[in-house]
Amino acid sequence: MKRLLAAAAILMLLIAVAGCGGGGAQQPKGQATTAPEGPAPTRIVLATPTPLPPPPTPTRIPPTPAPEVTSEEATTEETTPEPAEESEPPTVTDIMIEIPAGPFTMGSDDADPEDAPAQQIDLPAFAIDRFEVTNADFDAFAKATGYLTFGEREERGSWRNEWEMGQDNHPVVMVTWEDAVAYCEWLGKRLPTEAEWEKAARGEDARRFMWGNDWDPSKANVKETGLRGTAAVGSFGAGASPYGVDDMAGNVWEWTADWYQAYPGNTADDPYYGEQFRVTRGGGWFDEEPQSTTYNRNAADPVKTANDDLGFRCAR
Repeated sequence: MKRLLAAAAILMLLIAVAGCGGGGAQQPKGQATTAPEGPAPTRIVLATPTPLPPPPTPTRIPPTPAPEVTSEEATTEETTPEPAEESEPPTVTDIMIEIPAGPFTMGSDDADPEDAPAQQIDLPAFAIDRFEVTNADFDAFAKATGYLTFGEREERGSWRNEWEMGQDNHPVVMVTWEDAVAYCEWLGKRLPTEAEWEKAARGEDARRFMWGNDWDPSKANVKETGLRGTAAVGSFGAGASPYGVDDMAGNVWEWTADWYQAYPGNTADDPYYGEQFRVTRGGGWFDEEPQSTTYNRNAADPVKTANDDLGFRCAR
């Protein structure tokens, strides 16, 4: 019995020594060789990350290929120029009044000697501008043609100097007879004859003024009106002629096509008669009643005369 107990004791001692490890175990890398007090920490092992696939190499997009051009097309492109852009034609006031054919009374026996005698004139139908030619109209002409007026060429003054801000629709002034003719011809028109001008202003009832036989300065841009300068064309609609033509009294004198000559039967001794001066009509912004009648005549040098109260209108 004692032998069994002794053997068991020896066996248990051997088991205890083996459980202590005998110094054969290896310490983990990087940790202290002396174990800290307390329970040994639990070692956490991180999983090896799964490597992500590399990003795809971007695909190069080739430039859009130019369309193939045949030799015939290449020749055409080289020899055919691009069409030029068409510029818009200049805009001008082109409102005309039709004057019917027929007789009217021209001249007066109760006015200046050069206005006589009164006579019946029979005219074919024609058309005349409703308004005097404006600064904007003449500017369109000058830009389109490069035209320079007599005053500009001779440095005697320009119509542009009279064209102040906001006066596009005022009648152009500082133009000679020849300047007026050039503008009319540019539009395929002409200046009205003296007889045409008077019929368009007077009508067929031999009236003294465009609006009737009584003087009324409120119906025209004249001296009594007090503006002391040009007004926009058509500003005095109540003073229009029987046919509806505006500003044939006042605003500006107007060139006509004719030479200043005596009427048939006129015996006045006027030194200006002949083929040296052209007839002007209608009176201007600084004129009075006698010059504003439908039959009053005046004359001016067609080459050199260019005033601040002298313009024109066209006929056809």
